[in-house]
Amino acid sequence: MTTRNKFFILLSLLLLVILSIFISLGALHYYELRKQLLERKKAWIALEEKVRSEVRNFNQETGLIIKDLSTGWEIKINENKLFPSASMVKEPIMASYALASSRGEVDLSSRLVLKNRNKALGSGILKDYVPGTEFNIDDLIEVMVTQSDNTAANMLIEYLGFDPLNNYFKQLGLNNTNLARKMMDFRSRKAGIENFTSARDLAYLLEEIYNNRLVNRDFSQKCLEILKRQKIRDRIPAKLPFNTLVAHKTGLERGVCHDAGIVFTPGGDFIVCVLTKHDYKVAKPAKKFISNIALDVYNYCCSRDS
Repeated sequence: MTTRNKFFILLSLLLLVILSIFISLGALHYYELRKQLLERKKAWIALEEKVRSEVRNFNQETGLIIKDLSTGWEIKINENKLFPSASMVKEPIMASYALASSRGEVDLSSRLVLKNRNKALGSGILKDYVPGTEFNIDDLIEVMVTQSDNTAANMLIEYLGFDPLNNYFKQLGLNNTNLARKMMDFRSRKAGIENFTSARDLAYLLEEIYNNRLVNRDFSQKCLEILKRQKIRDRIPAKLPFNTLVAHKTGLERGVCHDAGIVFTPGGDFIVCVLTKHDYKVAKPAKKFISNIALDVYNYCCSRDS
């Protein structure tokens, strides 16, 4: 046997050894990943059981979607059920203005004049401004979402109008969301004229924003940053660690209490959307219920990271 042949035989043996090592490592990696996925799935099933138990104990009308954004797994309960939207409709209004702006149908730097008929009680500070004060649309969107300002919402609703906004909702893929009255218009509410939405619509819109699919990346990021600046933190963020980043929007009226948002955790990001219709005299039990759900999901995400 020549030296050259010996060299090729040794080289072939060496390559076979290296290949077998890579195959072994690959198999170990595969089984480790499979083991981790099975453990995560087991934790997810336990989470779903806990969430359903929370819903049974709450014993009020509930619609929810929880989504693990890294796996796509969802927990859904009455996700298409219609609920009075309260201030949750402000998020679709923000998205509609993003869509209108992208088409050149609205200039977000335009200034709108506050009129007496726009003023609404409840959340926000614009109700204290004198009629005739001007605000640009961008600033109105900011306070409408971050402070849930009802007067800002009414100015934005009036500027585009009910029919155009409802058309934008449909174009955005929000098939269960409608706008039929202004904020805090209790006379219309008493007459049966109501704004509605569903957990499915709100979770879908949040995921579009998260994945930069709301119009485009720039508008998605702009909306996401506004949601991150939410000032009302007595529901989803209430029981989470202080520095937990949450991009969300709340809704509250007599008999309804909602929150829907994206929670960013070391173990991955998730959507939690909980809508409730209750018969409590105050909203505190509903707020506690929503904060418990958010904490359950946070613990699931962080336990898989440990």
